[in-house]
Amino acid sequence: MFFNSGVFLQFFAAFLLLYWLVRRHLPARNLLLVAASYLFYGWWNPWFLGLLFFSSTFDFCVGLGLARLRGDRRGRWLLGASIAVNLTILGFFKYWDFFIGSLAELLARLSLPFHPGTLGVILPVGISFYTFQSMSYALDVYRGTVTPTRNPVNFLAFVSFFPQLVAGPIQRAAHLLPQFAQTRVLSLAMIEEGVWLMIWGMFKKVVVADNLAPLVDLTFGARSVPAVGVLLGTLAFGFQIYCDFSGYSDIARGTARLLGFDLTWNFNLPYVSTSLQEFWRRWHISLSTWLRDYLYISLGGNRRGSIRTYLNLLVTMLLGGLWHGAAWNFVLWGLWHGGGLSVQRACTPGLHHRVGEPGEARATTRPVSAPGPARRLGGWFLTFGFVFVGWMLFRARSGAHVLALLRGLGDFAVPAWAASFALNLFVFLLPLVAVEYWQWRRADLLAPLRLPVPGRALLQGTLLVGIVLFWERKDAAFIYFQF
Repeated sequence: MFFNSGVFLQFFAAFLLLYWLVRRHLPARNLLLVAASYLFYGWWNPWFLGLLFFSSTFDFCVGLGLARLRGDRRGRWLLGASIAVNLTILGFFKYWDFFIGSLAELLARLSLPFHPGTLGVILPVGISFYTFQSMSYALDVYRGTVTPTRNPVNFLAFVSFFPQLVAGPIQRAAHLLPQFAQTRVLSLAMIEEGVWLMIWGMFKKVVVADNLAPLVDLTFGARSVPAVGVLLGTLAFGFQIYCDFSGYSDIARGTARLLGFDLTWNFNLPYVSTSLQEFWRRWHISLSTWLRDYLYISLGGNRRGSIRTYLNLLVTMLLGGLWHGAAWNFVLWGLWHGGGLSVQRACTPGLHHRVGEPGEARATTRPVSAPGPARRLGGWFLTFGFVFVGWMLFRARSGAHVLALLRGLGDFAVPAWAASFALNLFVFLLPLVAVEYWQWRRADLLAPLRLPVPGRALLQGTLLVGIVLFWERKDAAFIYFQF
């Protein structure tokens, strides 16, 4: 069930009515949330509901066990079992065919017979998101930062909460789980925020992202593309994936607000970043902080010397790239960012003290002079270019496709469709850039809600007209559903 589908609108309207009717009975509300979330997820493939239920109940039991074994060495074994089970499930469904196929190809190049055959495993939608969310609960209980819940319904609701189930944001137990134990009172401000985020998120998805998709396919689906095509196609994809994913995150947060919940922000204007460290503090925040807290810091972070820090960055970003999918282009993308973070840290040793980086527990308090306008502009230009080269690697179908795109950069021919391509790109990006520039200048993601009522109504009405005009009702899947 997609947010951008008529089925979801009907589902959500019916759910809101039932949710309101049981507003005075918290256990019934949470049980209704679990039932609705399982219906939402099972709409795609009901066979995978058992996997979701098993993952949830296993970590619920692990949490109870860790509470009894606090201070006991056996707690490590129980935590290890949680990590092993979750990663085994994730690895089997997401990476089995990839690694077996890669091994077979390598051995074939060495003239060694190996014909294991792949299993053709179907990837359960959203498995990377809910697996990480469930696993982080066990890790937090083990570390003592979260008190384990003894309410199985609340925990099932925490893992399966339908607004963010299939594409995040990945929620921490300390933030979301207590909200299921509290009476939720809906205020006018929450309704206004929820409505705005749903409209803005839907606009980014169906108006911007879905209309950039054909332009991206034109570039990355061709056998050979000249330099101008590669540049325009990469630019289009960078904004397509941003609007598609941040649009989902906005709708998820907006939907949750209408139910009385507060989800963490997942994007904070990432394309205004003036360094890679800042970019990763603004892009897919729930994943980057997850990798920071549970992987980078566990590897030693920046506490064991420069060489170890660079290695930790590379490993963290490599695994972050592989998290996105079982393909070598994602590995290259992760290494690209890991290498970039390492180089930037080595060349600008004071930068990480100012904005932090993926994996740092917190920024230090050592004073650093603020860069001037020229330096900020240069940092933005370099960061923007580096990130978009990474998007070319991310979108490429294979290593051979990456090489073909790089060869195309040496072809300076201008195809006939270039002007139309650029015009379409400009038209669809203009409203996005205008609103985000406004949000950036005000340092407020909810700046549109500060408008007077007539201005707010005009803005939201205009966006709704755009949604109606461009919504082709093809139920185009969100890009991050495949991850």
